Amino acid sequence: MNAVEIKDLHFGYKNEEGSHSFNLNIPEWNISKGDFISLLGPNGCGKSTLLKLIGRLIDLKSGSVLVDGKNISEYRRKDLAKKIAYVPQKNISIFPFSVYEIVTMGRTPYLNLMGFENAADRELVDDALQIMQIEKIKNKGINEISGGEAQRVFIARALAQKAEIILLDEPNAHLDLEHQVMIFELLKKLNEEEKITVLAVSHDLNLVGIFSKKITMMNEGSIALHGEKQTILTRENIRKIFKIDSALFPAADLKSINVLINPNPIINGSPN
Repeated sequence: MNAVEIKDLHFGYKNEEGSHSFNLNIPEWNISKGDFISLLGPNGCGKSTLLKLIGRLIDLKSGSVLVDGKNISEYRRKDLAKKIAYVPQKNISIFPFSVYEIVTMGRTPYLNLMGFENAADRELVDDALQIMQIEKIKNKGINEISGGEAQRVFIARALAQKAEIILLDEPNAHLDLEHQVMIFELLKKLNEEEKITVLAVSHDLNLVGIFSKKITMMNEGSIALHGEKQTILTRENIRKIFKIDSALFPAADLKSINVLINPNPIINGSPN
């Protein structure tokens, strides 16, 4: 069964001067329940826009996005938030909320009419703080901590939300190596043990090759490639999409792939 179905999706815009335009066109694309998909592609190809369209953060121009067989436009915002959690690439708060308050916002779709958390809500918030290793800074203001710590705070908010689908836009941005690996290990655990569907934008081919199940490669506003990791993450496809050369080293069990990038760009189809 599909968690997300996209049909005849089109989204486009022009800047105020009309000198730059962008169009995203996806005739058909499905995310099965329990998938762990990494979304790859050059900057500006539409990855972040696609996540926002699925999460109903921006409105479609035409086409449809279905979640559990129901058009996202038919969901109440509160009900859709129980289905989908979204972690943006950049998180900026103009209000001095504490870390604890930010994570507690993940429980908003479940609050009663009075708007107060109960003991179960607080337990889920505490669990998310502990999982993301940020319980020691829970009383600090969100604008008083580092970018990497803030990234973990907003992932913790998504965990507290207890949604069936998590959309993450570069979840390892601003993180040190230890926490980059920790995030992907956590996503894999949530996917395998709690059957949460994961769609994550990433530029780290090694982490993608180790942890994801499937890969979707985008280019110039469309989906260029989609399928099992072992099929999509190839030297030829990396060269085609990213214009760089690479060497791939699959593990013996073929469950993970390490990618070594050649820093020389591809010129006329051959490494420089």
